[in-house]
Amino acid sequence: MSVRVSEFERVLGALAEVQRAEARDYSAFSVRGKRFGYFWPRTRTVGLKQTISEQLALVSERPDAFEVQFTAGGFGWVVAYLDEIEADELAELVYEAWRLSAPEELVAEVPFTRIARA
Repeated sequence: MSVRVSEFERVLGALAEVQRAEARDYSAFSVRGKRFGYFWPRTRTVGLKQTISEQLALVSERPDAFEVQFTAGGFGWVVAYLDEIEADELAELVYEAWRLSAPEELVAEVPFTRIARA
């Protein structure tokens, strides 16, 4: 069980209007100015926006794969370890993070089936 960085990049590339910002130790991802994710290459982890209930469920069910990053604005951000999850699971989490930040009309244009593995 492990996700290649190229798979993470494929999922991001399938989403609409993703902006990438580079910092010294990480990359940040937004849609129309709203942040939805982070990637830290050194630790092979991603931080993703989720609902608070999803954050708590992920962390309590699989603490080896997920940890709480922070909670803000009614959302629970979760850190996912790429070495501990599957590609289809990552695709769902990234899509959900993007969906929580994107405007409704953009979400309507990009259904999950567009990014799911064939």
